Amino acid sequence: MSNETRDTVFIGKKPLMAYVTSALIQLANLPTVNIKARGLSIGRAVDVAQIIARKTENAGYSIGEIKIGSEALESQDGRTRNVSTIEIEIKRVTS
Repeated sequence: MSNETRDTVFIGKKPLMAYVTSALIQLANLPTVNIKARGLSIGRAVDVAQIIARKTENAGYSIGEIKIGSEALESQDGRTRNVSTIEIEIKRVTS
């Protein structure tokens, strides 16, 4: 398992708080965690980042760098289509 997969939470169709809990557990051991999503899960990724930033503001976590982009994926009918992606960094604030 590479380091990138251990500090990354991939957003899918699970309940919102499952991703928040997963990210907070990783943040207890790591200085930064990336939240990644694509397509229709982008809104859920933004929600996860906002919950962590607002609820743990006193604990010293904030939203860092945000990267947006697109990936070319092959659909089931064989055509190539572009899917939007987002990567949100949650980091521990050093005082």
